[in-house]
Amino acid sequence: MENNIVITIARQYGSGGKTIGKMLAERMQVPFYDKELMRLASDESGINETLFAGSDEKVKNSLLHSIVKNVYSGELLTPDSDDFTSSDNLFNYQAKIIRELANRESCVIIGRCADYVLKEYDNVLSVFVHAPHDFCMEQAAKKHSISERELEKLIAKTDRQRAGYYKYHTGRDWTDARNYDLCLDSSKLGFERCVEEILAYIKVRFA
Repeated sequence: MENNIVITIARQYGSGGKTIGKMLAERMQVPFYDKELMRLASDESGINETLFAGSDEKVKNSLLHSIVKNVYSGELLTPDSDDFTSSDNLFNYQAKIIRELANRESCVIIGRCADYVLKEYDNVLSVFVHAPHDFCMEQAAKKHSISERELEKLIAKTDRQRAGYYKYHTGRDWTDARNYDLCLDSSKLGFERCVEEILAYIKVRFA
């Protein structure tokens, strides 16, 4: 882990955070992890990958996540447990993979509360990418051929789900700048400049 550098990226829907993450990984010539984490966690646990995806959606769509919190502690349940395939245990397996990656290699990780899972790691740079509503609308419209009203609903719902998922597993507010090392407004910088700013921060932080 001595020379590994891990960048975690949380992002508002439409801000381009995932695109920035991919561009950054290419510039650094390191692996990029998003939904691949579910496949790796499935391989590790022996639990079907579809259960991981289903569990994520269950937590995101549940009204309980705005009330109940189950802050990640790292505990893994064994296959003989009745809760082996519970949402909490499935998240913990993904977190186990995230920690193993941080110990093993430099990489870019999107979402999954990775900033919190790796909060005690000195080799991690956590980034939050955000943008004004109009910019997010413009970017989302490039991917979805739906009405402006439906697009607004999609953005609001996705960000609400991400905030709830983050709150449930970390106990923290998703948009709180204090959770991250670097917060970037992609509308002001553009994607390429966001990548440059992250690289500049890395150079200073891990010189």
